[in-house]
Amino acid sequence: MSHGFELPSSARSVVLPRAGAIAACTRGLAWLNERILLASTLAIVAAALVLTGSVATRYVLKVPTDWQDEASVFLMVGATFLSGAYVQSQRGHVGIAALAGMLPPSVNRWRVILADAISFLFCSFFSWKSWTLLRDAVVDDQTTSSTWAPPLWIPYGMMAVGMTLVAAQLLLQTAAHFTADEDVR
Repeated sequence: MSHGFELPSSARSVVLPRAGAIAACTRGLAWLNERILLASTLAIVAAALVLTGSVATRYVLKVPTDWQDEASVFLMVGATFLSGAYVQSQRGHVGIAALAGMLPPSVNRWRVILADAISFLFCSFFSWKSWTLLRDAVVDDQTTSSTWAPPLWIPYGMMAVGMTLVAAQLLLQTAAHFTADEDVR
């Protein structure tokens, strides 16, 4: 499924396994990522519509609104964090391509493995902290400070799930380095 952009096959440095548990998990996460990508796209469109409607309501109809900014932020937080695993699966995060081109392939392979492993550790820690924020928001019934006061478990939950999915994607990509068929790209 094309989404208007594609990375060249040389940019994807992970060779995916054809069979086994890692391959099954990779396919399952890819299936989930595709659906989340669609939902994230709809969330961005919804945020744009909410803000556009808010502007029209305030300036044309002279009716103030107080919920649209937070609703748009919640939608954007969800889109950003939940689509992170898809972006990682496509190797779409910012990287230093010049370094990859200067290194011999065997050294570059270990650079990618090390980067994936360190990124996995960071995202796992971020995920854990996000889950603790979510727990605190639910237990303490935290809300925003606006008059609308939506519960904070909504953005914290999306952040926790999104970072967990990114960590899972990185774990699968790291494991794939050691289990992949060499002839599959």
